[in-house]
Amino acid sequence: MKILLIDDDKLVCSSLRIILSSDPEIDVVGIGNSGSEAIGLYKKLKPDLLLMDIRMEQMSGLEAGEIILGQYEDARILYLTTFLDDDYIIKALQIGAKGYMLKQNYESIIPAIKAVYMGQNVYGNEIITKLPDLMGRSENVNSFDNLGVSEREIDIIKKIADGLSNKEISEELFLSEGTVRNNISNILDKLNLRDRTQIAVYYYKNL
Repeated sequence: MKILLIDDDKLVCSSLRIILSSDPEIDVVGIGNSGSEAIGLYKKLKPDLLLMDIRMEQMSGLEAGEIILGQYEDARILYLTTFLDDDYIIKALQIGAKGYMLKQNYESIIPAIKAVYMGQNVYGNEIITKLPDLMGRSENVNSFDNLGVSEREIDIIKKIADGLSNKEISEELFLSEGTVRNNISNILDKLNLRDRTQIAVYYYKNL
């Protein structure tokens, strides 16, 4: 798995390289210290995943990410930052980043990288709990038109986005847990998603 690492703090880059190199499945193929370097190195190295800081001089990681994703739709970008900034989180969701993690969660970085590589979206618990407040609770369901998603499935999607477990959803909607699980499987198939986190992210990105 080829990883491109971008952070304007060279000490952070060195530390992250040591952490990532401890896993034999991960190969740090390039390191850069700015958004502009991220664009150039991504084009040159074609990494499997770009692990990038957000707040950098001249060009932010979000600006660089938007340019990269505009050129390479399948790019996997995982943001690693110290900032739990509402605007940053919203922008990361809007441009199609695959994840947003806080730097202090070092033990979660390698699992997050592997999850993103496997096609999942990864947002730390701190980010997931903020999504309802950031995006609001729109009742608009237009984004589900022509997808074959039923009203019951939409209700379940909203409950997942609110952070409820299958048991809590079953109690609120007066359904069995088995029915909830079956509906979630149908939702994943219809929306071409892989897990509950992607369902929540999909809801807040599209509604």
